[in-house]
Amino acid sequence: MPVMNIIQAVNDALRLEMRRDPSVVVLGEDVGAFGGVFRATAGLQQEFGAARVIDTPLAEGGIVGTAIGMALYGLRAVPEIQFADFIFPAFDQIVNEVAKYRHRSGGQYPCPITIRTPYGGGIKGGHYHSQSPEALFIHTPGLKVVCPATPRDAKGLLAAAIRDPDPVLFLEPKRVYRAAKGEVPEGELVLPLGQAAVTRVGTQVTLIAWGAMWHEADRAAAEAAAEGIDVEVLDLRSLQPLDLDAIVASVRKTGRAVVVHEAPRTCGFGGELSALIQEHCFLSLEAPVVRVTGFDTPFPYTLENEYLPRAPRILKALRETVNF
Repeated sequence: MPVMNIIQAVNDALRLEMRRDPSVVVLGEDVGAFGGVFRATAGLQQEFGAARVIDTPLAEGGIVGTAIGMALYGLRAVPEIQFADFIFPAFDQIVNEVAKYRHRSGGQYPCPITIRTPYGGGIKGGHYHSQSPEALFIHTPGLKVVCPATPRDAKGLLAAAIRDPDPVLFLEPKRVYRAAKGEVPEGELVLPLGQAAVTRVGTQVTLIAWGAMWHEADRAAAEAAAEGIDVEVLDLRSLQPLDLDAIVASVRKTGRAVVVHEAPRTCGFGGELSALIQEHCFLSLEAPVVRVTGFDTPFPYTLENEYLPRAPRILKALRETVNF
């Protein structure tokens, strides 16, 4: 199997889905001749033409609004928002239109849109190029939210998202766009949405993460193993729908849980996961659920490494949880 990074895997998924289904249309700022700011759409306009790979104005509300119209008339639109931080001008369109169309129409008008956007910190982007707003969209009924951590998952989950009858927000962890590499099957690959992956089997504590934070969690688990702490690592992959069964099975086995995300702590998705674990695993818990998160402050530029939940901070939480 060829080795790819996440950018290459995303590009491969888009290319294969566009070849398979002529109704798939890509649109966004600089996605055409330029190939996108991160080059995720490189070469697509040359192969499929400007009618299917469309350069748009710098207007996120217009990009998503146009994609809605495309979807209602039978296309499968894949709009790119250049950074997740720029998604908020389209927030009304996403929350009040995209997520509600199938329900408000009694199923007559599905809205199969896949909104791709690079998200998270790690590239010295400061306040306006580093945010992790997943909790805002997980809170929106009718919208699916997916965040891969590896190239294989990026390819397979993006294909599934494009084929899904409902709208999907596809969050791409730009910190590991090129750093994360792995074998990716050639040709068609579709991975089901809503299924987490146990990437490391353990017995003492469950470590839950997604996106770029999965890589930090994996490093922390390996370092913990050297200290005799047996960690089970769970990559959620799909945040909505959530694989609650996988979480419950793991925590009932280990009796402990640590949740990692780089979004701010207050009202972050880790709080919801902690509540679900308490509700479903209370009698199995040997320690309180611990969250390792970003801080309740705008994302810093100079202190980025201190803000992000890196492996040392996760390892400290694992020690404290196991020794509670």
